[in-house]
Amino acid sequence: MSSERILDNLKLSRRTLLAAAALFAVPRVGTAAEPISGPIVSLDYGLASTLLALGVAPAAIASLADWDLWVVEPKMPHGVVDLGTTSEINLEVLASIKPALILTTPYLAPMKPQLEAISPVLELTVYAEGGNALPRSIEATRLLGDAIGRRSQADAFLARSERFFDDCAERVKKLKPPPLALINFVDQRHARIYCGAGLYQNVMTRIGLENAWTGTGDYWGFETIGLEQLATLDQSLRLIAFEPLLPPNVLDNLQDSPLWTSLPFVQAGRVSVLPGTLMFGMVQEAERFARILLDHLEKLA
Repeated sequence: MSSERILDNLKLSRRTLLAAAALFAVPRVGTAAEPISGPIVSLDYGLASTLLALGVAPAAIASLADWDLWVVEPKMPHGVVDLGTTSEINLEVLASIKPALILTTPYLAPMKPQLEAISPVLELTVYAEGGNALPRSIEATRLLGDAIGRRSQADAFLARSERFFDDCAERVKKLKPPPLALINFVDQRHARIYCGAGLYQNVMTRIGLENAWTGTGDYWGFETIGLEQLATLDQSLRLIAFEPLLPPNVLDNLQDSPLWTSLPFVQAGRVSVLPGTLMFGMVQEAERFARILLDHLEKLA
């Protein structure tokens, strides 16, 4: 998932397997007994991060230049090639890598014929109507592990992740934090507030945190609101704004806003700014989000 799109926008039962098959188009590019050989490239941040979790460094990714801004961790190894933005993939550079597999999502569907002319393509869907980001990310991780011959690594990674979230849930029980409103500022009057089927809300539900915003949002997991709508919420909330702050001086300028400064949670100083975590990511990003959030809440307790 590139910054452009960010800003613009269990054992399987037979039944579960059929549902997964409908959601994910997985070419037969590898098996658990036959790891894929050759370079793998990713045109999506979440899939690139998941590759790293499975012990595979991508040969190239889209929007490498913005990785440290939006994903932050895990760090991308040196030597990974930048393929350009998702809106301007450099197909010549991509072809020169001679990838054994290209990882992509349905949002680059118009490019799929060009990509398939270069290499087999694995398209995985996490963000779409009718599903939740975290369960889909878990399933996509298994499917990716199957495709590149690293299912055992995928299972081990996901088992560690489940233990991590269980531990986070125990930490939340001890903390008993207030409701949280999670935002990215759009400007001095508007914000994206996270909820619904998205990664942030899925993690909050998984570990027992209460979202002050009860809207359903879209399948990306947010709604765009006017800041005045924050006045309708339970004012015992804590507001969490995630970096990068856009515009960068937004909080300073809001000190001149009578609306903002009249909000009880603002007057009580219950506003926090936390390092960014990719809101449209997968399991590694879900872990980073939970860790940063709980570490901060524990410092405040």
